Amino acid sequence: MASHTRAPAALDVIAVLHALADPVRLDLVRQLRESDTAIACGRFETRVAKSTLSHHFKTLREAGIIATHREGGQALNTLCTAELEASFPGLLGAIFRRAQS
Repeated sequence: MASHTRAPAALDVIAVLHALADPVRLDLVRQLRESDTAIACGRFETRVAKSTLSHHFKTLREAGIIATHREGGQALNTLCTAELEASFPGLLGAIFRRAQS
């Protein structure tokens, strides 16, 4: 599984907002945002089936929100914070402030 990141100019606001509109994907992003390290696909706290989770990861990757890279036998996910912040300053902060209230 290769890393799927986009240059900041290539991020599409509609794709990003669509990906973040789903509660499961928003929770995955929250977990990545709160983590100091990359998280393996099987290590997220979620109750969805593995096949459904794969779909959510794909949607987040295609929107440019997360990047996935292989390390050994694991697929590790990281949040593309710098790219998102460069394209949409303050978006993640605003979404998560709203989600907490």
